[in-house]
Amino acid sequence: MSTGEDSTVRPQDGHAAGRTGREAGTPRLAGVDAARGLALIGLIAVHVLPEENDATGEPTWSYLLFAGDSAALFALLAGVGLALSTGRTRPHRGRQLAADRIGLAVRAALIACVGLLIGYAMPEDAPANGILLFYGMFFLLAIPFLSLGPRSLFAAAGVFAVVAPLLILGLQDALPDYSSSNPTFQHLRSEPTAVLAQLLLTGAYPALAYLTYILAGMGIGRLDLRARDVQARVATIGAGLAIAAQFVSWILLYAAGGFRQLVGSSPGLDEEALMEALIFEPDVDRLNSPWWLAVTTPHMSTPLSIAWSLGAGMTVLGVFLLASRRLRVWLRPLAAMGAMTLTLYSAHLVALSFEVHYDEPYLWFLVHLVVAALFALTWQSLVGQGPLEKVVGTAVRAARRAVLRGATAHRT
Repeated sequence: MSTGEDSTVRPQDGHAAGRTGREAGTPRLAGVDAARGLALIGLIAVHVLPEENDATGEPTWSYLLFAGDSAALFALLAGVGLALSTGRTRPHRGRQLAADRIGLAVRAALIACVGLLIGYAMPEDAPANGILLFYGMFFLLAIPFLSLGPRSLFAAAGVFAVVAPLLILGLQDALPDYSSSNPTFQHLRSEPTAVLAQLLLTGAYPALAYLTYILAGMGIGRLDLRARDVQARVATIGAGLAIAAQFVSWILLYAAGGFRQLVGSSPGLDEEALMEALIFEPDVDRLNSPWWLAVTTPHMSTPLSIAWSLGAGMTVLGVFLLASRRLRVWLRPLAAMGAMTLTLYSAHLVALSFEVHYDEPYLWFLVHLVVAALFALTWQSLVGQGPLEKVVGTAVRAARRAVLRGATAHRT
């Protein structure tokens, strides 16, 4: 998600600003913004459009295309953005690194506050689980990794892809249930342990699992993303990872007997119900078998579901980077939306809170999409950086300058 970081680099402080999204040195990576715009469309589709066909019970095209993967793509691209704004292929060191870390902490706090405020607008039976509060946690957890190069970041991502699902499965009985799908400041004060557990492990976007996407994105952002061969490798490796995840899942579930084990160990789940659960998530309070780790179901945060979503996200990113070399003008609406997703996503959640979309979901999906695209194109042409992106970016730059000024004063 575009959360104040940019795809351009200022020589003096590593951050981009300016009305046009360009600066004298390096232009924006339009492919990154366009991929982020597609992720926004995916989240809007998941929130507004139905998951299944009422007549057949089959999953809809929007669910199959976007469920789980859009949020993962957002996190992957957030990691790319962090790398681009903290040195690109040469991670910052010394005071620049300290300024990056303080700036990221400020960004995390502001984004979390936006998420907590939106929680007040959401009804009890919310039409969507907001991700912004989780993003605050993502960024806080990413702070220690800002100095690492691509190999270390990819290795760390692999560790979290394995360890986080084991923690989620192993600690599910010990951790408190969360009280709200969209926590507010009140929940944070009254139930801090439950909110923390939700952010880290039990929520819709558990930070320890999603750190896989953040770190992988940071590793990708440390590469030379303007090189055609790098762009092609990102797409190719991503496609291979996604295919491998599905193949391994199939082997474990059907050749190695995992499907039968799940049917036998899950009360109330016969074969038909389990097949549905593998598409739409199991409707159970607790997962009672380690064989659940073999599924690629959206939002399950298993090693293979993470691998699938990461691979799909890498493929999308690589394809858009390649496409932007020749189709930059055609990608402009997507890129404009992707450059201000914090603003557009927040507005989307507030609009959902009125709950007027249930009767005509396809109409309202179109309304959300058209309004977002027109607003993004108009605002970017007339003003530049998105409204919330501007607020967050200004605060981050001020925090970074304070750190850098302090270093200069100390030396003199």
